[in-house]
Amino acid sequence: MEILLGKTLTELQAVAVECGLPKFAGKQLAEWLYVRRVRSFDEMTNISLKGREALKASYSIGRHAPVAHADSVDGTRKLLFQISNFKFQILDNEPQFIESVYIPEEERGTLCVSTQAGCKMGCKFCMTGTLGFHGHLSAAEILNQIFEADAIVSADGRSGGLTNLVYMGEGEPMDNLDNVLRSLEIMTADYGCAWSPKRITVSSVGITKGLKRFIEESDCHLAISLHNPFPAERQAIMPAEKMCPITDVVALLKQYDWSHQRRVSFEYICWAEMSGHAGNTTPRHAKELLRLLRGLPCRINLIRFHGENEHFRTADEKSMEWLRDYLTENGVTTTIRRSRGEDILAACGQLVAAYAGDKA
Repeated sequence: MEILLGKTLTELQAVAVECGLPKFAGKQLAEWLYVRRVRSFDEMTNISLKGREALKASYSIGRHAPVAHADSVDGTRKLLFQISNFKFQILDNEPQFIESVYIPEEERGTLCVSTQAGCKMGCKFCMTGTLGFHGHLSAAEILNQIFEADAIVSADGRSGGLTNLVYMGEGEPMDNLDNVLRSLEIMTADYGCAWSPKRITVSSVGITKGLKRFIEESDCHLAISLHNPFPAERQAIMPAEKMCPITDVVALLKQYDWSHQRRVSFEYICWAEMSGHAGNTTPRHAKELLRLLRGLPCRINLIRFHGENEHFRTADEKSMEWLRDYLTENGVTTTIRRSRGEDILAACGQLVAAYAGDKA
């Protein structure tokens, strides 16, 4: 059965006509789906009973609640969703799951949204990369995460509900760009949720073909996973560097205007030297970061590495503070991002969709 969630206004108008309703009923459907966010056709009271029955015969809404959740001591909440509406590569006939993370702060509530089940990029420091890739999320599954999380946290009275989105969960958004752009259109369009694009940030390891299209078709903020300015060192931890060199990514970004409302930032996980892997908070790295980013209005977010393994250990606070101060003093605004939800494996790079939380 086809799903309505994730359809644009034009598509909903076509659905209305198909079901014997006037074309303007498409706008009514959009309001029920994206403003009122109903879960059943019976709630669509300004659509005729005959029309609702016709809709039920061919369509489903597409909403489903998380199957479990875990709560951190710092207020972060991780939500587990089962993927059931699409054709996925199922391993051993087991269902696939994805995770979203809600991060409350004093004046905002941010949701970290997944765009794929697993990930193809294989970054050595990211636990999601160990899952392999199992499938793209549709726009409906992306929006479902947002709507369900918003309903839950609003009911809890947490930080006034959801105020910001970051597409930084499982998966590479530029590898599933059609569905990502469709979800962004619905989140920002007047017929949809009418969010300002300034409330949404989309991340990428730097797939240049997708980046170009994203920049030209969306007004949302962009975050690039950088982590090392030296191509050889970056490729050792991020295989995508071979396909999309960071020098090419930055050269592409410099072709666009980032000086006004829209922002580009770089994510930079900080490591200490360990097991033959050079740390990345040294003066050598700092100088190369300045050289690489010269002429591009941007900011850098320094992030602690979460967890330890045989290849990576987080840099100490002193090294991160030195790097922050050096870059900022030399013209690149740099901040140290506070880690959240590490105790429930909800921090950056920890999503694996396989935790034992509480049933939702």
